[in-house]
Amino acid sequence: MNRGDRLALRGENGSGKSTILKILTGENIAYSGKVIVGSNLSISYVPQDTSFLGGSFSDFILNEGIDETIFRTLLSKLDMDAMDFAKNLDELSRGQKKKVLIAKSLSCSAHIYIWDEPLNYIDVYSRIQIENLIKEYRPTMVFVEHDLTFDENVATKAVEL
Repeated sequence: MNRGDRLALRGENGSGKSTILKILTGENIAYSGKVIVGSNLSISYVPQDTSFLGGSFSDFILNEGIDETIFRTLLSKLDMDAMDFAKNLDELSRGQKKKVLIAKSLSCSAHIYIWDEPLNYIDVYSRIQIENLIKEYRPTMVFVEHDLTFDENVATKAVEL
């Protein structure tokens, strides 16, 4: 991959797309073969699962070490209401939690962004906003997404599994 490439992993359910992403992030998963990741490579990961999110927005921002202004601006662009910031993260819908993870990811400076089904539970308007943010920011990415329109509009390369 080169800087600015956005690689879509495509394949049937169960073909190993998410497993590949987890291996790339360094998750301890049994596999055979050799994976070489550059030293000091910073990775920003958006997992499929959002159920681990809890606590206040303030604690989340502090614990993740993200810039609050950038984070809130991104969430605003993703149609999160200012009233939602008063809630605990575990009170948010799954779609809102996914927006939190995407905004957190984009708030972080990383060499590569790895997103596993980022559009799960996301409404159409927010999908378009996420697509626009990616096109504007042009991060280097590897992602899995079943939304074909998003996939075609965002990916610069694809691998079929």
